[in-house]
Amino acid sequence: MMQEYYPPAGFYFKVVIDGMPDSDAEFQELSGLSMSLETQSVKEAGENRFTHQLPLPARAEPLVLKRGLRISSPLLEWCRKAIEEFSFSPKNLHVFLLDVEGSNEGSPRPLMAWHLIHAYPTKWEITGLNAQNSEVAIETIQINYNYFTKSS
Repeated sequence: MMQEYYPPAGFYFKVVIDGMPDSDAEFQELSGLSMSLETQSVKEAGENRFTHQLPLPARAEPLVLKRGLRISSPLLEWCRKAIEEFSFSPKNLHVFLLDVEGSNEGSPRPLMAWHLIHAYPTKWEITGLNAQNSEVAIETIQINYNYFTKSS
């Protein structure tokens, strides 16, 4: 009930990738869930005071996912095939923002969901390795998609 009045916590989320086990889609950070419209300037003949700004189709920003490095996983194999072999098998991704308060009552309740359509990996990266730091190795996966829909 309180969730209606306060912004939800951004740290409690879940990613589901169609055809992948849930355990392979646990991430510590997600960014890039963004769509934007670009515009095109068009001059009208005889009109010198301004140009018309016409909208172009929406453009999706790449989704960036970060997690502790996995030695092997179906998600890494999906990335490897796309990047190394140029063999793509697009999948739909689902991002759920979960209710922190509702998690005490059993399974967490999704507050919002974004469904990314026709997604495929475009980049895989590992953080720098440094023998002087005792940090976990983090892998970053960049995923492009055609568009997303939102539900609540």
